[in-house]
This record gives sequence, C-alpha cells and structure tokens, in this order.
Amino acid sequence: MPAGSLPIYGNYRGYYTKRPYTDARLALLDSDFFTGKTVLDIGCNEGWISCDIAQRWGARKVVGVDIDDELIQHAWKRRRAVWSLSAPSEELTPDSTSSESQRKRKRDDGDTQLAVAASRCGSIAKSNHFPMAMSHLFGPLPIPPADAPQASLCFPHNVTFRTADWVKTGVRDDAEGYDVVLALSITKWIHLHGGDEGLLSFFRRIHTVLIKGGLLVLEPQGWEGYAKAKRMDPKLKETAKGLVLRPEELTPSLEEIGFSLMRTAGVTGEGGFRRTVDIYVKS
Repeated sequence: MPAGSLPIYGNYRGYYTKRPYTDARLALLDSDFFTGKTVLDIGCNEGWISCDIAQRWGARKVVGVDIDDELIQHAWKRRRAVWSLSAPSEELTPDSTSSESQRKRKRDDGDTQLAVAASRCGSIAKSNHFPMAMSHLFGPLPIPPADAPQASLCFPHNVTFRTADWVKTGVRDDAEGYDVVLALSITKWIHLHGGDEGLLSFFRRIHTVLIKGGLLVLEPQGWEGYAKAKRMDPKLKETAKGLVLRPEELTPSLEEIGFSLMRTAGVTGEGGFRRTVDIYVKS
C-alpha cells in the first residue's frame, strides 16, 4: 500500500502493536487447539498471530496470506524477530539429532510422529527468552537450515507467508488442505469489495480447502463498523448500498455451504471492536 493511501482492505500498518502480545482472540481457544495442525491465516497483516501459532501453539504448518505485499514483507521480518527472541530449541541441538538410527525411526513413524514433533516444538520454543534490545544492538539471530532433522516442523520453518488476493486466487499451499482456517477481522472488507456474493464465495473457498471435520475460526465484524469503512472509497460506498446479508446473520448462510456452528468461543474487545469469535466445523 503506497504511503498516504487508505487501508481499504483493512490492511492497517502497526495493527498488532496496539494489541497485547498474547492476542485475546487466541486466548479464547483451548491450549491444544492448533497442536500438530495445518493452519491458514487469511488476512494475516504483519504476521503476529501466524508466528504466535507457529511458535507457541505447536502447529505443524502455518500459512499466512495477505493482499498487501508490504505487510507480507513485514511478516517475514516479524518471523525473524520472534525467532531472535526465542529460547534455544532442544529439537535442533546436535546431541538430539546426531544418530542416524534415531532419524530413520522418526521418518518411519509417519503422521503420528509428525504431530508429536510439532507438539514438542511448540512446548520447547519459549518466547521472549532474549530481550528485544539484543536484536537492536547486534542484529537478528541467523535461522538454522531447513533441512536439519525435524526443522521443518519447528519454528520458524513451520510458518510461511504469501502475497495473494486469496478470495479470488488462493495460494499453492491450498492443495494440501488445512485443519484450521482463521478469518479474523476481515469479513467486512471482503463484503464491501465483493458484495453478498463475494462474501459467500469466500466462505465456499474456505469450505473447499478445509479437510472434512476441519475448523473455521471466524470473527465477524459488526454492521455498525461498515459505515466508517465504506467512506474510504466510492466503490465501497456503492457496494454497501446493495448489501442484504448482515454479519449477525451469517450462520444460516454458512450452514447452506456446509458448515455447522460448533460453539461461540467468547467475546473480545470493547466498543466497536467488541466481537464474537465463532468456531464452525466443516460437515
């Protein structure tokens, strides 16, 4: 987004610097919610949540996508910054990976071992071990090679970022399918750009890339927030005139697509930012 232009896709700069380090929306979820899972974070902004899930929640793989390439570049920097603050991981020490027989046994164990390794990485990768001043003074720490045993399952190798208008094109990682898809604070922008059908197409694409039984974590933005957003651009204002679907009425439409509401995890925020976090399951 060029300097001075308006964030008409919700692509705000410094969005997560205004939030606590541990995002309140993630705090509503169970501690093992992402353990061993493949996760898609749509509208990842500068990658704070994507990195948090990859590092602290034991995810097997996290893909963050955003329409704004500048934000994606910041997300890659965030990945390295978080890595530089982390405690050393025992998974990547020479003593724990030197035995060829151990490596072979891990390869032969299949998907169960992959999930266990991802879980171990999540528990070992401790955040904020080093002070931020270390990176400022001496630069970020080098990232270990991705071909080290189990490295691809551990932070930071288990998180990647893509620039894409995911609503229209998706990304290559979609072909593998996801266990969990996050759609946090983005429905308003998709709705104002694509209208009712554009928003429904977005949910249909999510349904397509989720595995059976996969979960959609949805934070719909309230209707009252559309008034300010649509004033950013004449096209958004024009689209808003034809909107019939309301954020608080999404469940019936999602059920028609093939989702079932599992539960409302809770409510976060205050004022216009007070929103529910709903968990849907692909039937």
